[in-house]
Amino acid sequence: MKSEGAISTGAIAARSALKKALRVYLCTDRALTLNRPLSQAIDEAIGGGITLLQLREKDASTGGFYGIACRVQEAARAAGIPLIVNDRLDIALAVGAEGLHIGQSDLPVAAARRICDEYTGATKKKRLWIGVSAGTVEEARSAERDGADYIGAGPIFPTGSKADAGDAIGLEGLKAITRSVHIPVVGIGGINADNTPQVMAAGSVGVAVISAILSAPDIRQAAAAIRAAVSKAVPKNAWRDALGGRGMIQ
Repeated sequence: MKSEGAISTGAIAARSALKKALRVYLCTDRALTLNRPLSQAIDEAIGGGITLLQLREKDASTGGFYGIACRVQEAARAAGIPLIVNDRLDIALAVGAEGLHIGQSDLPVAAARRICDEYTGATKKKRLWIGVSAGTVEEARSAERDGADYIGAGPIFPTGSKADAGDAIGLEGLKAITRSVHIPVVGIGGINADNTPQVMAAGSVGVAVISAILSAPDIRQAAAAIRAAVSKAVPKNAWRDALGGRGMIQ
């Protein structure tokens, strides 16, 4: 296992809060809501127990994305759910989101980290979380080195939810990534309530889902089933914050 130097109590608390937020991570996609309004889908998912919401709007204009993000942030804050904005750092900062998620072809992690830290330092606001999509150990290590707070690893299983997802890395690929970094890793791609225990056993601190919740006949029930599966697995996958490193306590 890799080891790090001692980390502060504040850093341990911040990592613990992030890990808890990542447990049931919903990524939005209006194309997958079965013609239900996005606001309705989000409300039902929150009711089912999601712990974090990522807003993805690949086709919206900047103004349109901002308007949607304002409304979603209002709902998320009312429910005490952190909001992560996909790709768009400007939107994340403009609406006061809790974080940003970027892919391998987006703004470089180091640049995003520098801008976020300069902004939060100047405004005295809370440090923004930055998540990075990674499909290999090398990508995950690079993201951590450049300032990422968590890794979205995948796709774990074959998925049709994201056209640019790439080939599935499988549970072994996920396990390799979780063992290679000190920051939390959340699995994404083809995950549902049935295979959540396998994903958690591979070292993921939670699961990120799209269609398993948004395309379910009963969104609230689907979210609740995934949350129950994650909650059952969490004690077997405790984060070793106090040691400043990653790993599982058996």
